Amino acid sequence: MLHLLWIAALLLPPLTESYTITLQPTDNLTIHIKRATNAPSQPCNICAPKCNALSLAISRGQKVDYTFDCSTPEKYFIMEVNRTIDCSSGMCPLNISLQPTNLHGLNRTFSWNILTSKNNGLIFGFSGPWLTQIDPSSQCPDHVRFKISTYVHDSSYSIGTFCRNGTITRIKVQEKGVIALSLPWNLAIKDPGISITNRSSIKSLSIVESTFSQQSTVTLLSANYPDPFPTNEQMTWKFNLPENHAAAVQFLNHTSPMCVKKEENVHYYLPKPALHKLTDSQPANILQNFNLSLENCEVDTQKTAHPGLSLKFNITVQRSQGDQLYALDLTKEKGLVVHIKKRFTGRTFTPVCLICKAPMVCDSELVLEGGRYYKISFLCEQLSSLMVTAEKVIECWDLKTCNSRMPLTIPQTLIDFPVQLESYSWKLIAPENISNEIVSKSVYLQQDVVDKPCNAAAVGFTYDIFSSTNKDTLKVGAFCPNGSIEKIQLRDNVTITLKTPRNGNPAKLLTHDLHVSFVSFIKEVSIFTVSPKTEDTIYLETPNYESGLPDYASASWSINLTKKQSAKLKFGKDKMDISCEKGSAYVNIMEQKDGSPETVRREDQQLPSQLNIYSTFWVNISNCKPWTGTKKLKLQFCITFNQISPGEIKPSRPVLKYILIAVGLAVGVVLTVIATICCIKNKKKQIKAPVGIYNSKVNTEAPRRQAFFKKGKKNNESHIYAVIDDHMVYGHLLQEETNEMVPEVDVYQPFEGPMGNAPPIPLINFPNGSTRVDVKEESIKEDIEDRSIEGAIMDEPRSLSMKNNDIYVFSQSFSKQPVENEDTSITYMDDTRSGATTPVFGL
Repeated sequence: MLHLLWIAALLLPPLTESYTITLQPTDNLTIHIKRATNAPSQPCNICAPKCNALSLAISRGQKVDYTFDCSTPEKYFIMEVNRTIDCSSGMCPLNISLQPTNLHGLNRTFSWNILTSKNNGLIFGFSGPWLTQIDPSSQCPDHVRFKISTYVHDSSYSIGTFCRNGTITRIKVQEKGVIALSLPWNLAIKDPGISITNRSSIKSLSIVESTFSQQSTVTLLSANYPDPFPTNEQMTWKFNLPENHAAAVQFLNHTSPMCVKKEENVHYYLPKPALHKLTDSQPANILQNFNLSLENCEVDTQKTAHPGLSLKFNITVQRSQGDQLYALDLTKEKGLVVHIKKRFTGRTFTPVCLICKAPMVCDSELVLEGGRYYKISFLCEQLSSLMVTAEKVIECWDLKTCNSRMPLTIPQTLIDFPVQLESYSWKLIAPENISNEIVSKSVYLQQDVVDKPCNAAAVGFTYDIFSSTNKDTLKVGAFCPNGSIEKIQLRDNVTITLKTPRNGNPAKLLTHDLHVSFVSFIKEVSIFTVSPKTEDTIYLETPNYESGLPDYASASWSINLTKKQSAKLKFGKDKMDISCEKGSAYVNIMEQKDGSPETVRREDQQLPSQLNIYSTFWVNISNCKPWTGTKKLKLQFCITFNQISPGEIKPSRPVLKYILIAVGLAVGVVLTVIATICCIKNKKKQIKAPVGIYNSKVNTEAPRRQAFFKKGKKNNESHIYAVIDDHMVYGHLLQEETNEMVPEVDVYQPFEGPMGNAPPIPLINFPNGSTRVDVKEESIKEDIEDRSIEGAIMDEPRSLSMKNNDIYVFSQSFSKQPVENEDTSITYMDDTRSGATTPVFGL
């Protein structure tokens, strides 16, 4: 017998514990157990007493025993407990309790349908914890969820879905309301903390009251969200703020209805009424309790495709600075734009920090334009979470009107402002034929390089300098005060950005000392003037170092030395380490005095390991066009300055020999001239000075390889002069004695200007005009082709300096044909008046 019972127990399905529910006749409620919508597909039945039921209904006055034929019934069934409360019969006020108390084992939803008379309202109070609203599709962290609904003309509308632990203390509805409390199967709650009171009509769909005890941000939704708000209805939110706090309203999302009459609006009572549109900027920095009401229009219900009215918004309550205002006087700052905004911290910034330029006109970012006076307030606990950035535009379209040097100033009002100035930028804009110059009068600049970085915390600020055209922008470099760079000249438009470290001392901004001016066009990307103040080592690098010097670009450094200083120049690497597709890259080093030797290195040559220099000198770095995908030109070099001791003798220079030779030759020339003048005076006392005669048929150009040089002045005759007698050159000396007029004839004069006022740029013609001679891009290809033919001489910058030079004039192209035979013999013309015969040469 026991064996059969054991077999039967194995064959029968396992049963859960037995449950008993007893409802008294006076209990105005019903209980319904039914299949969950997301139940698993495996069978599980209710046994009451047969195990074949999928639902079970229990009414008042009944007692029912039941069980389940599966071990986890909470996965298959839910329980709904519905109770009706009629406040019009005197049942209210009432504190709701959960009855029956022994309901467990299943996910449960307790629903209370509360009724009152037509002209009365209902108040649902939540004693604690208060509620916070969530999206209807969201879940609460503890799975305890409230849903409040009401009725309009027998149609149900959801006021919202809520979780515990929030700011909502009361919800008022008109005439009829429903409270639904959902609990998980394994949680038992004795007191839901809900009270019901009936009051006079609220004349609104609902009123949601929110009380803040501390600073926080809450999200609220319109009734029936995300579905349309009822037509011709109004919903109100009341906000109670703690002392010394302020609130800000921010609309996150909304949809607008298709109105037949009136239009949707948002009403504020602050306490004065104010009307706003859904698209308007909403009030902020509200310092007292206030109400917000959403009012719908009469909606065209026939157009069901239209989304209707809905609203989602945030209320942020934070500690307030009261009505304290901070002045920003920008009345004299033309072209200035100031941004006040959140500092980037890399994490979510909560609660928000708002900036206000009017009593309740606030935003998380404020843009202020120069030329006005502002009074700024804040809805923010810590102003250190904000920052100020500013940008000023300085334009010049004619050097005649803007060639004076101007200081780059920071308005004192920004230095005194309670929010830290993060950056201040000056943008210098000018046409292509105008360049820029940056000068530091008292505090020279140091370039920020790896070997000697800037200490921003110590000096208080740094500079980022950019140069830009319509197509490209390159970073000239990063700099800080207390260096040796006195001046920077930049070819293109310039942006100078002063940056301050976090929590820096604003007083250090007073040491900022930069002046700018617009100057005549320079062809180099940049020219630096370095004037060391003490014995030190300075570190420099080419512009745009991280990405490399642009193709065909050239940069120069003028290194100033006193008579008692010497310099030791070293490069950071042995070679330029680039491969040129077109042209060549050069490093040129030359002292800035006449006759100084020049150190030149190409990209395929070793850079000097060390150079000792004893006078002011140039360093020029000029780029080629490197092959695509190869390394870019990047060079770093350092200069160590030393004082020359009184007994130290500067090393002799080879140039001294040439200077002595030149002086000897000059003395000889002077003596020859004096002798010639004496001869001319004795010979020509009785005759008039003859005039040289031009002979156009004679070609005096010696045969030569003309393709070596480029076009000069061959196509006009301004370079052709008559060869005249000696007395023609020095004939003015005779005017005093003979009172005869000597014809004016242009005579070639060699260049005798200073040699140190321009960088030693190789005169290779780059298409972007980065050298001192402008040519078309085609000439670069010709230049490269000529190099392979002409040999090593073409690789020397000295030889290239004669190309396209107005001092020397040569033919346009190389002709391999011999010079035509022309009559180049000397012709004579007799002067019958004097009997003298004068030779005339044709050029």
